[in-house]
Amino acid sequence: MNVRLKSAVTVLAAACAMAVASGASAQSAGQWTAKVGAGKITPKVQSGDVSAPALPGSKVAVSSDTEPVFIFAYGLTDNVSAELDLGVPYKHKLYGAGALEGTGQLGTVEALPPAAFIQYRFFEPTATVRPFVGLGLSYAYFRKATGSGGLTALLNTGGPAATFKIDGKFSAALQAGVAVNFNERWFADLTFVKSYLKVENKYSTGQTQQVKLDPVGVIVAVGYKF
Repeated sequence: MNVRLKSAVTVLAAACAMAVASGASAQSAGQWTAKVGAGKITPKVQSGDVSAPALPGSKVAVSSDTEPVFIFAYGLTDNVSAELDLGVPYKHKLYGAGALEGTGQLGTVEALPPAAFIQYRFFEPTATVRPFVGLGLSYAYFRKATGSGGLTALLNTGGPAATFKIDGKFSAALQAGVAVNFNERWFADLTFVKSYLKVENKYSTGQTQQVKLDPVGVIVAVGYKF
């Protein structure tokens, strides 16, 4: 967990103590909320091999990243909410793995994963602390995919610079978290999101690679109830 996310978690823990001491009201039917915070995405990569003529076992690893997030929700009932998660693109680095372990960075790509959820919030709207779970759909949009000199050396030695692209794709997502309400307007929450995403890397050499990303997201946010 990087410094930004650690700081956000510390602030949330202190806020929890204050909220429990003071009491508060939670999101209810017909109420809009807006949140801003930090989200960290960590791909849980299971990489296939780059297709021939690459070395057998030529796999890829993907780095994590933390970026700002913006989240909007509407209370359908006192316990059911609809939520839309937005943010800025996450910047991921691709590294050699398997037979390519130690070859260094192979490229970079930006991923923008907006998501929509239907949530169930436990306890009454007047509860200070409300756990929640959600089921949703995310769309991963990939852009600015750039290959490195290392990628060219591995896939197209002596030829033009090797590049790649990843097509956008929908994926199912699960969500669990807890919201802490400070007063009638302000609250904070901690959310864990698990998505089930498999993509295909398409290289400029004509080779392809199946990669299961299945990212885990951690979001710490502060919100306002309208």
